[in-house]
Amino acid sequence: MNSDENAPEWLQWLKARWALGVGATLVVVWATCSWNARAIGHPPGVLVAEEPMQENLADGKSWEAKSHSFKALARFHIKARVLSSERYRFDRPAEISPVDLALGWGRMSDSAVLEKLDIHQSDRWFHWSAETLPLPMDQLISHAANMHMIPATRGVERDLMRIREGQVATLDGYLVHVDGKDGWKWQSSMTREDSGEGACEVVWVERVSMADR
Repeated sequence: MNSDENAPEWLQWLKARWALGVGATLVVVWATCSWNARAIGHPPGVLVAEEPMQENLADGKSWEAKSHSFKALARFHIKARVLSSERYRFDRPAEISPVDLALGWGRMSDSAVLEKLDIHQSDRWFHWSAETLPLPMDQLISHAANMHMIPATRGVERDLMRIREGQVATLDGYLVHVDGKDGWKWQSSMTREDSGEGACEVVWVERVSMADR
């Protein structure tokens, strides 16, 4: 026998209203998350024309944070279209880097090019495929990169985690070398011309801003 059948009508009504409220709240949360995660579309055309700016440091500063040691290899500024964003929680780098951004600039910020590419991220890699390349391979490699984000503050971390595909992100900070107390090391790429193992930038992010275009 269902105990609710013997409950007073006012209690049955209260339980029904509570269940309805919980259900409505879950729907609102789901809708909000889906809205915030949606990709932003743009018409054809280069969205970000400028190249990343890098100032190599012969004797960059060192500092301790997040139970790791950091050494600045270069000052770094980039404005780019977000091609993809992937969060990480369980791998070793996730202790300092909760998200990777696949970024594109120049022709790799053009919707006419990107619609011909299948782009995704996994295992700290940026993957793409195409039936026919929409631009020469060297331009594709030199105008897109997967970058490991290391937020300098909680506020920067919140901003990074809110970034959506299609937004234009502007990041300022350093390319870094990282040493963990357990002997683990992470070294940033120092060029946009490379690909494959070791080609990702490791970015200590001090400032971030986003825009839809």
